[in-house]
Amino acid sequence: MDTLAVEIPRGWPLIVLVVVVVLLFGAKRLPDAARSIGRSLRIFKAETKGLVDDDKDAAAQPSTPVLPPVQAAPAPTAAPSQPAPPHAAPTQAAPAPTVQAPVVQAPPPAPVTPAAEPRPSDS
Repeated sequence: MDTLAVEIPRGWPLIVLVVVVVLLFGAKRLPDAARSIGRSLRIFKAETKGLVDDDKDAAAQPSTPVLPPVQAAPAPTAAPSQPAPPHAAPTQAAPAPTVQAPVVQAPPPAPVTPAAEPRPSDS
């Protein structure tokens, strides 16, 4: 199987590469660039580790949701001392008053003016 492998330059090619990088970026910027690359790699590594940890936590949790405990029904209250009269109809709440939306009228149409017709000439 052919795999693409990257070889690290050794000897003269490495020296030439270092000289080119120093000439391109300058000696003053190289430490700052290396520092920022290191920070970026550290942040990237922490984020990928966090994603892996989240996946492990999700796999460890049960797949069925946890339901809250069901509360027992309240105990029945004692019957009233006097029974309701047999002919009493059940009471109903009064219906809510209806509220009408405000009516928005369209503006009146613009007056129509006849197109100016050319006058017949007296010739």
